[in-house]
Amino acid sequence: MREADLELARRCREGDAAAFEALYQAHVGRVYNLLTRMVGSVHDAEDLLQEVFILVHKKLAGFRGDSSLATWIYRLTVNLCLDHLRGRQVRMARSTESLDVETAAEPSTIEPRIPTAISRIDLERAIQRLPNGYRAAFLLHDVEGLEHREVATILGVSEGTSKSQVHKARMKLRALLAERPLAEQV
Repeated sequence: MREADLELARRCREGDAAAFEALYQAHVGRVYNLLTRMVGSVHDAEDLLQEVFILVHKKLAGFRGDSSLATWIYRLTVNLCLDHLRGRQVRMARSTESLDVETAAEPSTIEPRIPTAISRIDLERAIQRLPNGYRAAFLLHDVEGLEHREVATILGVSEGTSKSQVHKARMKLRALLAERPLAEQV
């Protein structure tokens, strides 16, 4: 597999458009799914998808084959996502500083829920509330099905840290999903 990855990367670096199209087609679906889950917005995910593959094209010269091409692309994707999320948090903090306390205290509309069932929307919302590191590890391992060693490589952490972050993400998700008010559970 590494030989095929190195050959594909070499062809892309040499300007072979068909090779880059093959690389794109092989990875676009999983990269888009990861982006959508990490940023929580289809619009942002579509914008970031373009940025990811522009970045892949620019950085292919740096691909040495130490990991699989998929792992390398996932790492670029996660790093771009985390940068985007950090920037979004800064923008949100700036824009909410001027909000009036009364506006923030207004009650929200309660959605009807199926008793004891967790809807996909509830789960997606809970995943969005996870800290960025937990969310990335959880999505890569539990949703995308990567091994902890692959997650560790992509996130630039140890395998133990990957395991810990996935475990903590699961615990946090359980807590978030359990905090529904009693009225909604009836």
